[in-house]
Amino acid sequence: MQVGELWSWLSPTLTHVDEPADVRSLRRLQYALHVASEHAYGLEPPERAASAHAELADALACARDVTGELAEGNAALEEWHSALLRVRLARMRLATPAPPAALEPRHEDGIAQPLSAFLLALGGALAFVAGATIGAWPVWSAGIVAVCASVLAYRP
Repeated sequence: MQVGELWSWLSPTLTHVDEPADVRSLRRLQYALHVASEHAYGLEPPERAASAHAELADALACARDVTGELAEGNAALEEWHSALLRVRLARMRLATPAPPAALEPRHEDGIAQPLSAFLLALGGALAFVAGATIGAWPVWSAGIVAVCASVLAYRP
């Protein structure tokens, strides 16, 4: 059984337990937490997630114990809510994706691409201003095309 299967099996049980209805429902929840705790101990965690797996298993066992104490009348409702929250938090910590691997540095192509993009942008801006000033639409449209080409010439 994988962690995803464990949680999909336990999730419906934990969804509707904001307030305990009766002793029978608490006993069912206690049994579900017990079974989930046993399955969690049987999982083989990946190297990076060993502490998160141990935290989930411990949170399930603690929630099982507090649920049993609440059914007997020995635990406070707040303690029970805290134990169930701890299970949810442990599951969230386990589901958090690992940080992305470091990106390989790109091979620098030199200064040719950035320089050509700069010269296209500068020439295009000058052509646009000159064309707009003298009223020659082919010159300013060529300036606009040059500025757009500068965006395509260099992409960091």
